[in-house]
Amino acid sequence: MKYLLWLLKAAIFFTLFAFALNNQHDATVYFFFGTSWRAPLVLVVLAAFAGGLVVGALGMLPGWWRHRAAAQRPAEPPPTTPAVTAPLVSNTLPTDLPAVRQHGL
Repeated sequence: MKYLLWLLKAAIFFTLFAFALNNQHDATVYFFFGTSWRAPLVLVVLAAFAGGLVVGALGMLPGWWRHRAAAQRPAEPPPTTPAVTAPLVSNTLPTDLPAVRQHGL
């Protein structure tokens, strides 16, 4: 299994390497106000990929901070509620939930 993973990684690497070698022609990216950027196509694709990674990580950052702050807070004890007793005549819980939901499945 270990060798298969290395073989898969090597195949992905050589595929990307061949992509980079086949796309060395200049590409022009036009921005606003008449500005442009000329670079090899593989660099343009790499820059777009890196930009997507940065935007995605920045979008997830507030959620990470929220979860980290919640994990650092001390755990609160569960609320105490009076015990619900089932009627003596019936063997089911007094709820309107289906039987699957009553047992937590």
